Amino acid sequence: MSTEHLAYVLRLADNALILGQRNAEWCSHGPALEEDIALANMSLDLIGQARLLYSHAATLEAELTGQKKTEDDYAYFRAEREFANYTLVELPHFGPLAGTARTERDYAVTIVRNFLYSALMSELWTALQASSDTHLAAIAAKSIKETRYHLHHARDWFVRLGDGTDESHRRAQAALDYLMPYTREFFHPDAVERAVAEAGIAPLASDFEAAWREAVSSAIDEATLRAPAEAKHISTGKLGEHSEHMGYLLAEMQSIARQHPGATW
Repeated sequence: MSTEHLAYVLRLADNALILGQRNAEWCSHGPALEEDIALANMSLDLIGQARLLYSHAATLEAELTGQKKTEDDYAYFRAEREFANYTLVELPHFGPLAGTARTERDYAVTIVRNFLYSALMSELWTALQASSDTHLAAIAAKSIKETRYHLHHARDWFVRLGDGTDESHRRAQAALDYLMPYTREFFHPDAVERAVAEAGIAPLASDFEAAWREAVSSAIDEATLRAPAEAKHISTGKLGEHSEHMGYLLAEMQSIARQHPGATW
């Protein structure tokens, strides 16, 4: 039991919650009814994972500090810098093709982001089933089933968009060029990740970076896309240093709970 253990569980939860919130923005705006429903269901999966992880974090925090917290405390009543999600998951659904901040959502950005993230989590949830934290291992065993579907859905659409029309190919390539640099954050370990790795709680993501890259490269080739040049910048969302988009996302997600704290329905 350590502060790093708690921080790591919260990091997993924050990633799931924020991506779930982003994908839920497609509800009633999907490019087709089936996709509208699929993204809503995947959002519910991610938010469900976040709830399990926040509940576990509350137990860990109570043991560490004696403070009693709930899922809502973590989701709705923390400030921007207290969230430790990857920058990738907080970005809006438009990328370099956007004309203004009010542009229409680009489904290619959503698909590429979901593919890159679910390819990572497919590896991580698999490894976490052997965690020395038995509660986290149980969450991983449940989550991997959902994540494999998310990966299948995203990869299928990634290939269809890349190897589709000239327009879909252009958009898929632009989305890949835009988002791929943010994945460097996945594999750049910090003190939290090193501590939980030493304790047998979780692996370092760098342990399965090669497998992730192989899966991504295979899909890129099948989609007739090209891998973008390696970026040098490493984003810092997991350290609490977020993009300009994070504050707007939290404002929308947290506003009702903050206006009516303690309300139930």
